[in-house]
Amino acid sequence: MGARSRWWGALSAVLVAAATAAVPAVVPAEAIGPNLLPLTVTNNSGRSEAVYLYVLGTDIRPGGGLGYVNRAGAFTRWPAGANPPVPAPDVSITAPGNGGSITLQVPRFISGRVYMSFGEKLKFFLTPDGLVQPAPWSPGDPNRNILFDWSEFTYNDAGLWLNSSQVDQFAVPHAVSVTGANGQTKRTGDLVDNGRETVIAGIRNQPGWANTILTRSDGTVLRVLAPGKAADAGLFSPTYLDPYITQAWNAYTGKNLTVVPFTDQPGIRYTGRTSGTTMHFTDSAGRRVASFAKPSTSNVWGCDGALHAPNDTVVGPIARTLCAALHRSTLGTIDTQPSGGPGDFYRGTLTNHYSRLIHQNMVDGKAYGFAFDDVLAQESLVHDGDPRAAAIILTPFGSGGSGPQPGGSAIASNWHNKCIDVPNWNFADGQRLIVWNCTGGTNQKWQFTNGTLRTENNKCMDVAWGSVADGAAVQIATCSGNPAQQFVLTAAGDLVNPQANKCVDIAEWNPNNDAVLQMWTCAGTANQKWRRI
Repeated sequence: MGARSRWWGALSAVLVAAATAAVPAVVPAEAIGPNLLPLTVTNNSGRSEAVYLYVLGTDIRPGGGLGYVNRAGAFTRWPAGANPPVPAPDVSITAPGNGGSITLQVPRFISGRVYMSFGEKLKFFLTPDGLVQPAPWSPGDPNRNILFDWSEFTYNDAGLWLNSSQVDQFAVPHAVSVTGANGQTKRTGDLVDNGRETVIAGIRNQPGWANTILTRSDGTVLRVLAPGKAADAGLFSPTYLDPYITQAWNAYTGKNLTVVPFTDQPGIRYTGRTSGTTMHFTDSAGRRVASFAKPSTSNVWGCDGALHAPNDTVVGPIARTLCAALHRSTLGTIDTQPSGGPGDFYRGTLTNHYSRLIHQNMVDGKAYGFAFDDVLAQESLVHDGDPRAAAIILTPFGSGGSGPQPGGSAIASNWHNKCIDVPNWNFADGQRLIVWNCTGGTNQKWQFTNGTLRTENNKCMDVAWGSVADGAAVQIATCSGNPAQQFVLTAAGDLVNPQANKCVDIAEWNPNNDAVLQMWTCAGTANQKWRRI
């Protein structure tokens, strides 16, 4: 399980104090990966402004401290700060213009952030306690009118964790990737074509949410604030979720909530019942192990307060499960948590529409829309225990994004490297899909468009008859907007139809050309693992 993708607040900003990306529970005795990991930042934003980069974080070795990393990978601790805060040294790295790239080096003992800003350098400050980071949700923050964003990472002896983050804001479209010693690259964070504009328009049209969009005087939409940050700034209702929270909490006065927090340990489960406004949990022996007061809307947005998750093995895992279920509006309706899939999430009228819209507009459906979005592995995170290179790709702000690419992409099996294929270029409705040696042919090209996979002549990958059963055929059909034509390629390599919550599977483990595709319960097996090439 990952750690929260957020940093602790201080002085109306964010003070670097801890690891931000997921950190493993066990660290191998021997180092894996190079001492300096190449991190390539590519500017495909389509924007003309200068771009500045910052690699900031914590030396996680004993006796380490807060500091910054230069382009060559040297870590330097910050000088002493003061009260009131004093400006930090300029440690920016100038990135290339649109179409260019730059390679930085990241040392193997840093947990931190890579910031990217457009048109203007960011302003950082130092106090006696450390670095004060930008907090654009605060009206007085000097970075409020700068277009910027960040990715979060931890690189240690157990490998690299790198994620894009929308926990606080949605601002700069960017993807992250890691390439391991085996040569395989994992990538996530790509928006569908015109995804940024679609998210912004969706927020603007959602009743009560329009003020969470911050626009500069020149008309540039700088960011959409996450609901908790917007509420803190007085731009969003501070009680928005209260009616839903009460309804979900009270649902368990008359029935049990079962929490199974560890997917790899199904025998560990806790039973929750609500008494008054408190939900009490007992273990399998009937001993009370945790109690939670009914949270406020603010507690849910922040996954804190009544839902504070300590770093233990009982209360913390239950708290993070409750918080994720409340964000996704599944608490009260799904009585075993965590469970369900993307098709079950955000179905309530009062829900985290910010996170919903961001997830809906990601090519693989993954995002860090709130602090514990890694529950059920919905986060935009890449990890490799033996990394050789990493990347951050600044992607287009408008059309030309990561959805439909010229010619499309092939989708290859991680098992035997064969590609999903329309046999004999027969694009008739009902043609069943197969795998075949990858040829680069147009019958193996797929465009990721608004959650669908489309052929060269605009037919959609489709689950026959909208079936949710194991063994359902995977075919092509005229695109209709049907949920049977929605597919998400996850960072883990699963090609999922959310309606069925099942994976595209090479039937019968057939290793040959012409093996047919079917839908099957996701099992994490090699015949269900795919990648774009």
